[in-house]
Amino acid sequence: TMWSDAHEAAPGSVTQVRAATGELVRLAKKHGVAVILVGHVTKEGTIAGPRVIEHMVDAVLSFEGERGYPFRILRGTKNRFGATDEIGVFEMGDAGLGEVTNPSALFLDTSGERAAGAAVFAGIEGSRPVLVEFQALVAPSAYGTPRRAVVGWDSGRLAMVLAVLESRCGLSLGNRDVYLNVAGGLRVSEPAADLAAAAALASSALDEALPQDCVVFGEISLSGDIRPVSRMESRMKEAAKLGFKRVLGPQDLEGGSMKIHGVTRLADAIRRIGESQWE
Repeated sequence: TMWSDAHEAAPGSVTQVRAATGELVRLAKKHGVAVILVGHVTKEGTIAGPRVIEHMVDAVLSFEGERGYPFRILRGTKNRFGATDEIGVFEMGDAGLGEVTNPSALFLDTSGERAAGAAVFAGIEGSRPVLVEFQALVAPSAYGTPRRAVVGWDSGRLAMVLAVLESRCGLSLGNRDVYLNVAGGLRVSEPAADLAAAAALASSALDEALPQDCVVFGEISLSGDIRPVSRMESRMKEAAKLGFKRVLGPQDLEGGSMKIHGVTRLADAIRRIGESQWE
């Protein structure tokens, strides 16, 4: 706990935290050095203690990751000298935490042929393209109320995609359990993942696997349209670099060396998956 003997307040109080942080800030500016203050977070994910310290420092960074996974993601929630949407991926090894230079390889399963219910999403984390696998399981409900479980993605977004799949594509999911997982413990928040989630769900429900060399991205509207997303060229370049040869996405894609399966509506994408139309 930071404290300064120039003040009589108890260690950990707002007065002490402000005074101690102020002294460290003056030290850093006077000698031109970087000072790192280490704290912990609450169960809600916020920094424990007085919030005043967040306003005094130049950057607020946090390590996050799921228990049982060897890697951690460094995210910034405040940065006076740069963007806050950048991330760093680190993996715990024998010598401590080391940088992962190719995060996509960490989040993808390269063990063999892709099973039904899996779709590779070409996403953007900060300024870095990252490929991650969406895994879905659609199964008969053993109880009266179908279960919906999601890990690594927004549950509200899942509910929206399920509703569009039922009402716009005729895919019956209302009486079936639905499980959706983002492989590797990564959390995905961008709307561009809508089509990848829908493709994984449809693949599981129809028991038809997507091609091993296919990546998916695109935003889904409530009307069932597939909308373009940002930085589509960067997403495809990252996919091509890792050996992917085709992409399922919005209609106006230009893929260069990749084979484009452009769709304007979600129903077209589901039909392509169900009928294995990939040539």
